[in-house]
Amino acid sequence: MPVRDAVFEDAEEICALIEEHALYEDKHDLKLDRAEMSGYLFGPEPKAWVVLATPPGRPDVVAGFAFCSWNFSTWEARPGIWLDDLFIRPEHRRHGLGRELLDELRSRTTGRVEWDMQAGNEKAEAFYEQLGAEPVPGWIRYRWRP
Repeated sequence: MPVRDAVFEDAEEICALIEEHALYEDKHDLKLDRAEMSGYLFGPEPKAWVVLATPPGRPDVVAGFAFCSWNFSTWEARPGIWLDDLFIRPEHRRHGLGRELLDELRSRTTGRVEWDMQAGNEKAEAFYEQLGAEPVPGWIRYRWRP
């Protein structure tokens, strides 16, 4: 199941995924400026990056994404990845694409991969725990150590 780095031509699809994720999470007040988002991702000084997942045998279809930026842990003295969004379109779930995206992120750092999860999302919690991620005490945050 291929994953790939997003390119400028994917900007519209990325924005659509962000909007679909917001609606899925029942957030109907998202205000997304597509030109601004393109600049943040693909401008001269990118602030974030995206990895896209495609279903098996369908490289022309974007099934989901991981929206990320670099972070740095002074305690571990190394960079890591902050995963801001992980979203697989409902019709493409249960095929390992979420795990494929997270495996790709983990391969890109010797530091930790961290993210927040909305409280009460039991399916996500079970999925992250299957991967070996741990909740951070006092926070609903998961840390995935190499």
